[in-house]
Amino acid sequence: MTKAPYHIVLFPDGNRRWARKNGLSIFDGYWQGYRNLKRLCGWCQKSGVKILTAFGFSSENWQRPKEQINFLMEFFKKTLTDQENRENFQKEKLRVRIIGQKEKLPKSLQEIIFQVEDKTKNNKRFCLNLGVSYGGKWDIVQAVKEIAKKRIPLEKISEKLIAQYLSTAGLPDPDLIIRAGGEKRLSNFLLWQAAYSELYFSDKLWPDFSEKDFKMAIRDYRERQRRFGK
Repeated sequence: MTKAPYHIVLFPDGNRRWARKNGLSIFDGYWQGYRNLKRLCGWCQKSGVKILTAFGFSSENWQRPKEQINFLMEFFKKTLTDQENRENFQKEKLRVRIIGQKEKLPKSLQEIIFQVEDKTKNNKRFCLNLGVSYGGKWDIVQAVKEIAKKRIPLEKISEKLIAQYLSTAGLPDPDLIIRAGGEKRLSNFLLWQAAYSELYFSDKLWPDFSEKDFKMAIRDYRERQRRFGK
């Protein structure tokens, strides 16, 4: 392959471990990880990547301590309402989509998400998807439920049809999944969509993941031959 991946999925793992390692609070770790995510968006665009889907907060993360959950909900609010970010969304023609169980989020955050998605829906240069209260199993189940509600005949149900009811409907499946932080698993993220994605794991904690590390992942991807089971 000579082309860059069109759609990349990111697991920005290791923010809390990075903070502890550097004698900081875990909340400082999240902020550092967020700054690196902004840098990654720029690296992606320079490399020709068109879609980035980042793991933000899983459906299982609701089991974390309440203090952490409250912080993350406020964290999402601040980053989505930041004036500089909003200006850059339009300047860079960047579309923002939030995938996940939005109904579980605080009402105030739901309203902010609606505003950001609506204002950026016509931006075509780059798409940033954030998984918030998202789970891969949930995504498949909710798609099946929607199909059942419409009483679609069994003979018309296909993989293509199910994909149209997933939270990523309209987007191509990811070409490359990058996971920082040393873990080597999918953690219930985009299970259906990742069926034939290439996987790349880095031992770097996410805040330490550099543009050089990103280029290594892209180079590794380009050296692979994708067969899709053929």
